[in-house]
Amino acid sequence: MANSIQTAIFPAAGLGTRLLPATKAQPKEMLMLVDKPVIQYSIEEAARSGVNNIVIVTGQDNTIKNHFDLASGLQQALKKQGKEQLLEELNHLLGLVKVSYAKQDEPKGLGHAVLAAQAFTHGEPFAVVLSDDVIDADPPVLKQLIDVYERVDGPVVAVEKVPVEEVSNYGIVAIDQAGDLGPGIGRIRSLIEKPSRSNAPSNLAIIGRYILTPDIFSALESTSSDQNGEVQLTNGLKQVLRERQVYTCEIKGVRHDTGNKLGFLKAFAYFALQQPDLAAPFRKYLDSLNLNVGTRSRR
Repeated sequence: MANSIQTAIFPAAGLGTRLLPATKAQPKEMLMLVDKPVIQYSIEEAARSGVNNIVIVTGQDNTIKNHFDLASGLQQALKKQGKEQLLEELNHLLGLVKVSYAKQDEPKGLGHAVLAAQAFTHGEPFAVVLSDDVIDADPPVLKQLIDVYERVDGPVVAVEKVPVEEVSNYGIVAIDQAGDLGPGIGRIRSLIEKPSRSNAPSNLAIIGRYILTPDIFSALESTSSDQNGEVQLTNGLKQVLRERQVYTCEIKGVRHDTGNKLGFLKAFAYFALQQPDLAAPFRKYLDSLNLNVGTRSRR
């Protein structure tokens, strides 16, 4: 039976300021994580979750579009060189999903990016995936959310417990456990975007996976911009919560926030050590390091 969720929106028009200067000339979603760009990990997650309509919200840069293009010149060159296996790997993902693009001329927040892709959802429930969060999970995290959505028939957000000192980096929720619906599912009582530690209702953070219903669009259209001129998805969800129940799914998996330098480095090491051809020599190299941290000047 086909998924009830067939479309996933991937906002990718942000400035990536936490990763400058690497993101000065390319989107953060296109930074290479071992052997493929960050965004490809989450698109592969969507494909494994049975979601085949991918909508990438981009800005002025065409790097992402070029990556997911068929690249006929490269394909011909690989075929001529007899590198059919590499050619097959390049084409495999494009055979599983259809990639479309929505334009966000100016990054005005996550809620604004979701609004930019409204026409692609055709009035149906849809997923939102923030590819900064690269998550190793089985079943895939997006599939975990879809399973919850099909049980509760309402919006679902992915959550994870974070250290108390990090709550100001996330949208934070207060929930009632929904034991009648299954383990890890909650009913949201309230949510707040990036609270101070003293104002946080919990340490349960919203992370980059959502299943949303079409009423989010009218909520976002009536949501005021914040002090930075951005429309926050969390504030739109607050409005939806006034009209209907919104649920949480506490994820099962290993999450890496690649939107900051330390998180990106951890993710790089994690996924490199999972590759059979890299794991042993890379681990050997890491074990051989004898660095005096802080004694070397940056070049």
